[in-house]
Amino acid sequence: MPPRRRTPYRILLPLANPRTARDLVRIGAGISNGRPTEITALGIVEVPEGVSLSEGATQARTSRRLLQRVLDFGDEEGVEIRTMVRIGRRAADGVIEAVGEEDTDLVIFGWGGPPSPAAAARAEAEGRRPAGPAVFSPTIDAVVRESPSDIAVVKQRGVENVKSILVPVRGGPHAELAMRLARDLGRRFGAQVVVMHIVPKGIGEGARHREQEALERFVAETGGGRKTKGLLIESTSVRTAIIKESAKHDLVLMGASAHPSNAAPDGRYLFGTVADAVASRARPTVIVVKTEQRLGMATFDQLRAAEGTLAAADAYVEQSRSLPTVVDKWFAENTFHASEFSDVRRLVELKEKRGLTVSLGLPALNEEKTIGLVIRRVKSALMDRYPLLDQIVVIDSDSTDRTAEIAADLGVPVHGHSKILPELGSFVGKGEALWKSLHVLDGDIVAWIDTDIRNIQPRFVSGLIGPLLREPRIQYVKGFYKRPIKEGDKLVSEGGGRVTELMARPFLNLFFPELSGIIQPLSGEYAGRRSLLESVPFFTGYAVETGLLIDILDAVGLSAIGQVDLERRIHRNQPLGNLSQMSYTILQAAMRKLEERHRIELLTEMGRGMKQIVQEQGRFSLEVREIGDELRPPIKSVPTYQERRRSLKRG
Repeated sequence: MPPRRRTPYRILLPLANPRTARDLVRIGAGISNGRPTEITALGIVEVPEGVSLSEGATQARTSRRLLQRVLDFGDEEGVEIRTMVRIGRRAADGVIEAVGEEDTDLVIFGWGGPPSPAAAARAEAEGRRPAGPAVFSPTIDAVVRESPSDIAVVKQRGVENVKSILVPVRGGPHAELAMRLARDLGRRFGAQVVVMHIVPKGIGEGARHREQEALERFVAETGGGRKTKGLLIESTSVRTAIIKESAKHDLVLMGASAHPSNAAPDGRYLFGTVADAVASRARPTVIVVKTEQRLGMATFDQLRAAEGTLAAADAYVEQSRSLPTVVDKWFAENTFHASEFSDVRRLVELKEKRGLTVSLGLPALNEEKTIGLVIRRVKSALMDRYPLLDQIVVIDSDSTDRTAEIAADLGVPVHGHSKILPELGSFVGKGEALWKSLHVLDGDIVAWIDTDIRNIQPRFVSGLIGPLLREPRIQYVKGFYKRPIKEGDKLVSEGGGRVTELMARPFLNLFFPELSGIIQPLSGEYAGRRSLLESVPFFTGYAVETGLLIDILDAVGLSAIGQVDLERRIHRNQPLGNLSQMSYTILQAAMRKLEERHRIELLTEMGRGMKQIVQEQGRFSLEVREIGDELRPPIKSVPTYQERRRSLKRG
């Protein structure tokens, strides 16, 4: 049996200013608790009360761009860093939410010193200031009070050349955490660790000897390594002794010295007065740590007792929020722009670091005018120049023009969808082509784009793949864009997406309001993780996009869905009659999903016959057409597919 992979030690870095993150990354990279270290750099966007959370989308994009600078620090320190941005009314709420999502072991805050009077006044006016004066900052104080995980607050004065680390201890769980972190950092920096214990002056030789023995036992049990030694000092002032001794060292690491139950209303005892004073006045960088405590809010205590985990409490709180707020928050956090992923080299590095492969499927039916352009631009930029794509395949739906020939001449494999899994038969429709394409596309991430795009650019693909590579929580990404429409010989900037705006979005808003923030639910450009895509059913025709959205929502939740702005898409617009049939098919499928979700029967028999109005020579007549999609089961249930996946893993 292969060795079991150790659970990573997860560190969260909430960053107000990513430019000052280098030292925090160095510290985080040195802490492991004997496990692989993963660091998540967190940006928080605060949206004032009375303003929709969705208004934070633009700021979230800016925050994500700033956080990308932190990735370089991770490369320098040899540690994996992920980035995430959260939207909320209070930064502290966003941090606490992220701790639950990431199953964080340690939160590391950078602290610039006490807030200025003007900053404190602003915080109080905005309702962000806790009761009483802030000890560190309103955000840090609020998170420390809740203690959702182990916490370290760093007063930054540089960690470029750490040769000696001072650890003042008085015993207790906070001191043990401080020792463990000091031990890890001592190994990382090759530094000596000095464990300092202070006793009152004049305690006598017998008492001093007992204290010395206790200190040596503590060092032996928790220090580990030849570079750790104890230091016993007599002093009338603990605070003064630590500050004086700290001048001889490059880093001070100390535990909180007060229990939350002893905290005064003004907040002076979040870490204890000694720790607060040392952090403010000592010359070197000071790290003050506090172990995880149970949440102080009674409702959270009750939930944890009932459900057994903080994650369950977080889920309960998420479900209890009003749905419009959840959607607004999702919109701000999960709406990306293709330009955020324009550094394809970085995406390739992320792909290789995560050990992933990426496939692109190109569904096509009589696209000889555009398929060559699509293949050349995408293949040149994302396969030949940068190996972001491991595979490009055309899935041809029995084209009668030169579509297949053009693709083959450009070196791209072509599979007729009717010939894939032939034992299962074949239906007409794009959804059928996509479902069957999973059998011939090998990647861990699968993307699809339409092949009638006249202004194709590499961003149509890299923009879809980027969120999946950068944010592990994202499972499925939809593209959206401006859609010009052709009126006569003119291209009008707005007016495309008629079925989307007149039928799909109104229906989703009414019956699947969780999806009301999806800008273009019917867009033909999307990507997802294979593990998800192979586990959901596919409608065989026009309804494939709607069905996937609803089933993916039910399978993994709204937070796992992202959308990305691909800017502008010019393609072939369909005549009104075709759009009417498309709407009818999508409406049928959505009603079917509505019945499944609520376990109700809305119609005794779902109609497939649509009466279309035909006008010929000034006369009107009705023509009945059978319209509707079939539903393919999750492809992982197909034995042939299972066998192929097993053979790929073996070989």
